[in-house]
Amino acid sequence: MILKSSFNHLNEFFLILSDQIRKFYLNSSIYNNKISKINEGDLQYTPSPNLLDCIIKYNKKKKNIEDYFINSIWTNKKIINNNHKNLHNFFWLFSIDLKSSKKITQSIISNWIDLNHNYDQRTWEIDTLSKRLISWISNSQLTYDEGSKEYRDKFNNIIKKQINHLVSEINRSELVDDKMIGCSAIILAGLSYQEKENYLNYGQNLLKKIINSSFDQDGFPKSRNLRQLSFYLKYLVLIREWLKESNVEIPEYINEIIFRLGNAYNFICQSIKQPLLFNGNHESNNNELDKYLESYGYKFNNKNNFIGGYAALKNKRFALVMDLGTSPEKKFSSNYQSGCLSFEFLYMNQKIICNSGYFQKYNHQLNGISKSSANHSTLIIDNRSSVKFKKNLLGISIIDKGAKILKKNFIFEKNYWNLNGSHDGYLKEYGIIHERQIEFFPDTFKLIGNDKLIKKRNFKSSNFEIRFHLLPNIKITKTQDNKSVLIELDNSGWKFFCKNHEIHIETGLYFGKKNSFVENQNIFISGITNKEDQIVKWEIEKIK
Repeated sequence: MILKSSFNHLNEFFLILSDQIRKFYLNSSIYNNKISKINEGDLQYTPSPNLLDCIIKYNKKKKNIEDYFINSIWTNKKIINNNHKNLHNFFWLFSIDLKSSKKITQSIISNWIDLNHNYDQRTWEIDTLSKRLISWISNSQLTYDEGSKEYRDKFNNIIKKQINHLVSEINRSELVDDKMIGCSAIILAGLSYQEKENYLNYGQNLLKKIINSSFDQDGFPKSRNLRQLSFYLKYLVLIREWLKESNVEIPEYINEIIFRLGNAYNFICQSIKQPLLFNGNHESNNNELDKYLESYGYKFNNKNNFIGGYAALKNKRFALVMDLGTSPEKKFSSNYQSGCLSFEFLYMNQKIICNSGYFQKYNHQLNGISKSSANHSTLIIDNRSSVKFKKNLLGISIIDKGAKILKKNFIFEKNYWNLNGSHDGYLKEYGIIHERQIEFFPDTFKLIGNDKLIKKRNFKSSNFEIRFHLLPNIKITKTQDNKSVLIELDNSGWKFFCKNHEIHIETGLYFGKKNSFVENQNIFISGITNKEDQIVKWEIEKIK
């Protein structure tokens, strides 16, 4: 154990040392000369700005560039520090009226180039740099057209220099999302400057690697992150439309992954009208993306009930969704939450039982809290989550010890639904397998749950809780016998009860809205594990 700990510390030391040496090299004149070697050539292809509708949140009312007073902003440290990423990625150009002054816009970009033409860790990080290149090229009517030859040469050179940096560094990034955005920027530059050998081929090969390494056989992200599902779909569709518009052959692997990913998106996001709060997800509205997909002829359909580790059973009135997936690999786990066998239950598009969502800012303590099993509608033993996390060198919590799904199955009939699964997240430390079965009878509006605690050899007696989270606006009332709780929704009333265990109500935190929280209520059943296998039975039924 001591030897293993010493090895880990030594390994961490060399990683930090290597990182510092790399930073020194990137800021050196040697590296600057390397990425400054470019081929001459003007901008040839510029994409239609409306192709970016899938990733840009537009303001309906366009502004004039003159309203921004931004020409000297690059020297205003206070403004830069407060809005650094948003200013330097230039996505604000998409909210500029095309009737604005090209001269002012190009002057702003020229000033930026003068101050930032060499690598800087903060300004040239992959996400910011990639979005900047996409924005500059996509808004060429403002950023490039009618510019002087001197300005256009300056513009072309800095584009290619930044792309050279991307090509050099993108494989070192540990952030898969950044790789996807960076890959998109490289492909766009290859199309725009007709740099097939240097950029387009590299970008397409990189995209193929990302697809092969980041998706399972059903086309679902290996991270099991629901936000990434729509994120990947947006960028893959965007790349496909760029290739199509520029008359470049679309590789079959792009068509195939869009088809698979689109079906998974239909399964999770389109067929269920409420956002599901599993594994890194928070409330979001996909209406604009749905309209975009429809306008470009993308129609998806999924007839399965199990994809990406999620089982979803639904009809016109009800939806029952359960996490029956094994924890992802460590490298895909930055947004994973330990909600094994958690579930959400909906009636007429309103949630009766939900999870508590996700606090996305990884450097905030609420990020760790939102990853806890206690923030999901599932079992917790000894106040410990079913998955253990540790922080990597970037300060992001990733899986240290995951949970494996041991069995999973479902039955989906007209008047009988059944979801069943088990996991080993508590096996090593507490000698317990958690098995959950949820039965639903649509004709009688009754949901019956059985949480089974199966004892194994190394069993250790501990406290346990089974939690059921509610949306912040839901009203609940505990009955005097402590055996039931009344749940009042806008469109219905429900009764939760458990015969053999006492029921409690507790105030918790709801992270459903991005990077914010409000108080919510949760119902929980508590007890102590014993030497015999235990079954905790609970029910939810409609009363009005």
